[in-house]
Amino acid sequence: MKILVVGGGSGGHITPAVAVIREIINLKPRAEIEFWTDFKYYKNVTKLTTEIGVEWGEEVRHKKNPYIRVRRIPAGKFHRYSNWKFKDYFIHLDITLKDLIWGNILGFFGFLSGLVVSFCRLFRKASRPNVIFLKGGFVCLPVGLAARCFKIPYIIHESDTVAGLANRILMKKAKKVAFGMPISEDMTKKHPNYVWTGIPVGPEFKKVSLPKQMSYKKAFSFNPEKPLVVITGGSQGSENLNEVTRLILPELLEFTSVGLVAGRKHYENMVDLKRYENWENANLESNFRMWEFNTTMNELMGAADVIVSRAGATTIAEMAGLGKATILVPFERLPGAHQVKNASRLQELGAASVIGDAKMMEDPKLLLNEIQHLVKSPRLRADMADKLATEARADAAKRLAKIILEDA
Repeated sequence: MKILVVGGGSGGHITPAVAVIREIINLKPRAEIEFWTDFKYYKNVTKLTTEIGVEWGEEVRHKKNPYIRVRRIPAGKFHRYSNWKFKDYFIHLDITLKDLIWGNILGFFGFLSGLVVSFCRLFRKASRPNVIFLKGGFVCLPVGLAARCFKIPYIIHESDTVAGLANRILMKKAKKVAFGMPISEDMTKKHPNYVWTGIPVGPEFKKVSLPKQMSYKKAFSFNPEKPLVVITGGSQGSENLNEVTRLILPELLEFTSVGLVAGRKHYENMVDLKRYENWENANLESNFRMWEFNTTMNELMGAADVIVSRAGATTIAEMAGLGKATILVPFERLPGAHQVKNASRLQELGAASVIGDAKMMEDPKLLLNEIQHLVKSPRLRADMADKLATEARADAAKRLAKIILEDA
């Protein structure tokens, strides 16, 4: 049995795919698995698979199963921004020229390259997989289109409330479309191949006891008796979240410890904040730490009393698994405004506090005041955390693995 898994473009597409692969291996240890991802995220995939694999040149092979490997594939992203008026294209001329014009030219040729590579790899009948799992992101589009031509069944997983462009194009011919967010009965009746599975996350994203939370704080050198706020913009980071943190950090440190994951893309611009990270005899005296990227996010977020984050679906699923009080800062300009819709849904349920990115940038004290409110309101934090925890589906990875194996 051969299974192809495809995902890339962001960590939110990579980590769920790895969780599903682990479950496939548990259920079908001798299945032949390939993971195709874009060049940018190839290293991320290899790091995430170190527990189940060892890198051999262009491949990552599973220690117990020699039939799993990770391969690069070209891909191109089409840049679009929601809620832009005509004048915005001139106001943000640097973005217009860099992303919307030059970026989309490169994206088009990247897409064509990915299409050619997909056709070449799938052309030989002997090398074709029995089924393809498309986790999402622009990297999936050329593979899905090639799969259609060769009549290879494929399964899609859409994490967000609103489907992305690649998934919208591929949905009509998909064998199954799995959703991370709950879907209505009317939708399942209209589309029998639609199913709600939840968002796959690793088994390490689960609720931690108070003693465990305190031990995590100590492991990261924070004062276990003091509240901890973790601010993260994901693996690449968020420039706006970083800059607002810079502005409000002195006031934050008056009442809480702060852990900032600045992200690989923006870390270099934030190194000046290291002046707040004071150590004495290997003890953290300032209750502030900053990382470029943290490989044990489950432990760092597990240590937190409040998490401030973007509103990507995978990150929300991880926080739901941990059951944490959360402040979401959705980025409004993303296509389909999916982060805004993800956040709005949770705000309506009372499962998260939400501050729009634009409002935060206009008045950084909005974030400061909301953090302070939650830090000083343990009952409110507990209530929000419980409501967010109801969104978690611990069996999502296993459910998806079973669906994939059923159609293989």
